[in-house]
Amino acid sequence: MSKKQFLTQVFSILFVVIFSGCTEKKKSLHVEQIQKESALRYATGFSIEENDNFKVLEVTSAWPGAETKFTYALVPREKLASITLPRDAYDAIVPVPVEKMVITSTTHIPSLEALGVLDAVVGFPNTDLISSPEARKRIDSGSIKELGTNEEINTEIVLELNPEVVIGFGINDTNKAYETLKRSGIPIIYNGDWTESTPLGKAEWIKFFAPFFNKEKAADSIFNRIEKSYTKAKTLAQKATQKPTVLTGGLYKDVWYVAGGNSWMSQFLKDANANYLWADTKKTGSIGLSLEAVLEKGVQADFWFNPSLYTTYEELHEANSHYQKFSAFTNKKIFSNAINKGATGGLLFYELAPQRPDLALLDLISILHPELLTDHKPQFYLPLR
Repeated sequence: MSKKQFLTQVFSILFVVIFSGCTEKKKSLHVEQIQKESALRYATGFSIEENDNFKVLEVTSAWPGAETKFTYALVPREKLASITLPRDAYDAIVPVPVEKMVITSTTHIPSLEALGVLDAVVGFPNTDLISSPEARKRIDSGSIKELGTNEEINTEIVLELNPEVVIGFGINDTNKAYETLKRSGIPIIYNGDWTESTPLGKAEWIKFFAPFFNKEKAADSIFNRIEKSYTKAKTLAQKATQKPTVLTGGLYKDVWYVAGGNSWMSQFLKDANANYLWADTKKTGSIGLSLEAVLEKGVQADFWFNPSLYTTYEELHEANSHYQKFSAFTNKKIFSNAINKGATGGLLFYELAPQRPDLALLDLISILHPELLTDHKPQFYLPLR
């Protein structure tokens, strides 16, 4: 995979399309009487409240550091004609259950697939990035249309598809394509699953999708199984007698980016009972360092994960001869999440791992503590060739 393709892959996971719309109302509705708020145990970027007539979805973390919160009303189809909602109270009003949806990140696919509603998806930008076999069948049959790229989504095709909602995310609230679709009356909903810093926090965003299809019970059941599996794996990791040291990341131009101490990856390594060398830092994203600084701290690290876009030792050495100074290079203890790809080149890790952190954690445990999982076959983290 070229550097450009890799960056496109990552960009597709992180930056997607979003819009918002409104509908007219016919009589006033009092919404103060909230029956209940859905219990979220790990996710911090959204909430769901339910009253007698409709549900309110609030997204407070559409992107890192977002100061704007977005509020959406999800109204049963049969009640749309009989109730009126204040136009300025919601960023979008969506009839549910949704029958046609556009999504814009591969991280959305596993949740919809697990809920059994993938057939509602009618469009996606850069479909080559999708790995799911079921989704690829729908792409090949023309049921999921290609929408161009995340940077320049084809609004004409989206308008032809006429989805009831578009799910996406962005780095801010400025996007011309989103505004075009919003003016055309297509509701736009921000999804900020990628802003969560914990593995189970990301996975709990399956509950974000559930109310669009009245699948709350199914989402709760699915997430409970994932949480139980993750907790079981985490408990197993604590039985290890050794705590290997770990280095992450690699150079991009002259800067080495390692995972921050409060990042998703750092939490994985902590739960896998590893000694991550930058675990004491406060960053939730990546930290930019010099090669010299990383060499000083990580040259003797037992393991090295995610060396930029490289998947072989030869590529790594050709990129920078200094890489061979690391013990993990010499001892062939480097593992990448960029090796396992879908039929058209999409990276499986960026699609499935956010929804199935239990599987990713098992991968890490099997690598760091092979004596604990002798029969496990990793699917996300694979050794460099």
